[in-house]
Amino acid sequence: MAHHRSAEKRIRQTAKRTAVNRGRVARIRTFVRKVEDALAKGDQEAARAALRAAEPELKRGVSKGVLHLNTASRKVSRLTRRVNALSAPPAAH
Repeated sequence: MAHHRSAEKRIRQTAKRTAVNRGRVARIRTFVRKVEDALAKGDQEAARAALRAAEPELKRGVSKGVLHLNTASRKVSRLTRRVNALSAPPAAH
């Protein structure tokens, strides 16, 4: 338990910031899930549109400090590859 005014304030600030950041992360997850749902249905146009909406959300998460830059870039890259694979004909072995 905090015994100083400054420590009590830090506890309040941390709780407030945690609530905001959880909302941000949940929003990012929702946008990514929309891309994955469109991919699962095989709907390329919906997947492209969802990806265009998800990418700025991921980048915003980086700027707000809830995601690392490399994590966001990796997610965008992997989703982009999966969306592009919908249009490509299957590779011959």
